Amino acid sequence: MVVEPPDRRGLRRITIHGKTVGSAWSLRELREVLRRLGYPDDMDLDDCSRVHWRGGDSGCWPDGRGWRRRLVIGLMIVGLLGSTGLHFVIGWADALGALTFAQRLVGVLFLLAGVVQGAALPAVVDHWGRRQVRLSGALVLLAVLMTLATTTLLLFLWLQEREFIRTVVVFLALWLWSLWALHVLIREKVWRGIPHPRKFAAGVTATATLTAVSLGYSILYQPIAAPLHFVLRAEFGKPQTDAGSPYMHVPLKLYAKNAGGIPVYIVVDDYTVSGNMAEFAPKGEGMGEWMLEEGDRRWNSDAQAFVSESTPEIIASGQFQGPWSTLDIGEEFKMERMITLPKDTEFETLDAVLKFAFLRQDRGKLDDDLYAEASWVEADGGRCAPDDCGEYVIYHGRVRYNTNLINVTRKPRYVVAFWSPTEITEGLVTSINLAGRDKSPSIQEMYAELDDAETKREGDRYGLGWVLVNSEVSVKGLLKQAEQP
Repeated sequence: MVVEPPDRRGLRRITIHGKTVGSAWSLRELREVLRRLGYPDDMDLDDCSRVHWRGGDSGCWPDGRGWRRRLVIGLMIVGLLGSTGLHFVIGWADALGALTFAQRLVGVLFLLAGVVQGAALPAVVDHWGRRQVRLSGALVLLAVLMTLATTTLLLFLWLQEREFIRTVVVFLALWLWSLWALHVLIREKVWRGIPHPRKFAAGVTATATLTAVSLGYSILYQPIAAPLHFVLRAEFGKPQTDAGSPYMHVPLKLYAKNAGGIPVYIVVDDYTVSGNMAEFAPKGEGMGEWMLEEGDRRWNSDAQAFVSESTPEIIASGQFQGPWSTLDIGEEFKMERMITLPKDTEFETLDAVLKFAFLRQDRGKLDDDLYAEASWVEADGGRCAPDDCGEYVIYHGRVRYNTNLINVTRKPRYVVAFWSPTEITEGLVTSINLAGRDKSPSIQEMYAELDDAETKREGDRYGLGWVLVNSEVSVKGLLKQAEQP
């Protein structure tokens, strides 16, 4: 039996009759190797006729700093475990639930990176152990480079907003770990074990380039490329009446179609029918009254020469398709309502408005959990008297960006919508979370908490927008239609 000289790590190779049978860090490990081969435990290892020692006798085991090697193994495994989990958390959501092919491809690439890093875990033990696999060091190097690239990207995305989130500590820790691990691997020159180092470098570069291009396409190009287009209609039909009834029933037909190239979420919608009473200006002086009062910063958005003042009054209001519903490409939604109106009404015209707030599905995804609370119901968190805060329904839920890289580098965002048949319908995106509060805020309290700059920025980021259509008819014309057979 021949015990070879220690290598630079202190490991000594063992051969019997020219055949390698194992290696050992210490005399105890040498006896374990011999025990597995059937040699007795009390075999005399100093017998020169049976054992030949090269580069030092049985007392030469220079792995006196084995604790450092074990510490490196432990730190490498901990870092790779953390990076593997991070890649799977980011990639899983995109690979299974992203809207576009490019976004799913990015998710799959992150999952593959996680698989490579998981495979590098036993390679760590082998490389800093007995090195039975030639490419174990190269596999660890690849995993470390992936971690460095991912954490650098995550920190870059986080710096765009600089919001304090707990995960940024993880990003920074893994980024520092990857620098340390890369330093250790470079110092050991692990690339010397790679059969074709140029092909290895080309493969790493190609993978990084594909990931960067896919990420840029999914974040920048795709949300802009597809157009938005909606077809909306709000029409009054022929009134129905009876000679013995003082009322007439006016059909209201509502219609919406997504004629564009992007599916959307309906955040909140509303239809309103208003009756307008007018005071006439026989001398045609109404055009001068578009400014309400001198010094008043409000104004009328339209004016007529022979109408001095027009006072609208809501006579019907309701929801159309409903919050958190969807309107896919080519999908249409219809509704018909009957509006009841006295025949002797003083209204001059009826005005119907259909509007809704939408969220682009190529920018964000609404969670299925929709919270709906009534301001006047104490069980729903309402604590504010209706006379002070109004009566309204508040809808809110989590919204996530379609690229999970953005989600993990930002604070959570929420969509909030207010609806009331008598108040202005509102929808917005904010970082304020209403779930779990002891008290639902009033509209005034909600607006007091908002950051206007944040609301506008987040609305643009998630593609929040409004569309509306209106239709106005003469009440006298409706009465004439009702009288016709």
